[in-house]
Amino acid sequence: MHAPVLLDEVIKALDLHEGDFAVDGTLGGGGHAKAMLRAIGRRGRLLGIDRDVHALARARETLEELRNVILIQDSYAELPAILAREKLPKADALLLDLGLSSDQLEASGRGFSFQRDEPLDMRFDTREGETAAAFIAKATVAELTRAFREYGEERSAEKFARAIVDARRREPIRTSGMLARIVERAAGGRGRIHPATKVFMALRIAVNRELDQLRTLIPSLRRVVKPGGRVAVITFHSVEDRVVKEGFRALAKEGAATILTKHVIRPTRAEVLANPRSRSAKLRSIQIL
Repeated sequence: MHAPVLLDEVIKALDLHEGDFAVDGTLGGGGHAKAMLRAIGRRGRLLGIDRDVHALARARETLEELRNVILIQDSYAELPAILAREKLPKADALLLDLGLSSDQLEASGRGFSFQRDEPLDMRFDTREGETAAAFIAKATVAELTRAFREYGEERSAEKFARAIVDARRREPIRTSGMLARIVERAAGGRGRIHPATKVFMALRIAVNRELDQLRTLIPSLRRVVKPGGRVAVITFHSVEDRVVKEGFRALAKEGAATILTKHVIRPTRAEVLANPRSRSAKLRSIQIL
């Protein structure tokens, strides 16, 4: 089961109270949401959003005994429209956990992991957009290089991009296993960290337009969270953390928010030992003015 990262720190950052209306914009397996529901009590309400219908199904199992939960398949970037459509008020608290869940890595069958040979899909919402296989089938060397550099900060971006374009001339790259082997060959072996790590991350971000989602929501947070309400965001790599950091700074400069985390909050050593995937997590929070 997916372990919610920085759980105590998130609940503290959100400063939830009995009767609050809270939003979990990246519901996942529902671990954070369950703790949020306990904090807001029976008089509170929680809106849970996820682009992945399978994540919503798992969350329903986690939250089935708890009341006052609204679950919607959509993107958190659409929150202003969702609140208006559902006739919901602005929230007292909003959480975004931008990590990929263990379930998505291990059991989605959509090619998120280079350790499995699965269809190369990588979409969170399979109803829309193109698959990772479709993207790499038509992208130029320059487009792949840009994606690997911008979204994955991959130093060998151009080398891997050329290897992918060369390989697809021989046969279509349809699975995660095929892609991982192409990158591994181009890198000359595995090393301590698999050379495809950043390539897979970059493709996932590109296919799901993850940074665009963030850049859409952050400037409109005052349309989602009421004055005095709090926003907490967990990131897992420097690219998305930079977007959050710069977005929060812009809101503070406009007088729209106060930054609560002068220094980013990281997992304790004990949490990292218990859940190694938490090691790169960073938590930032603001209060809306």
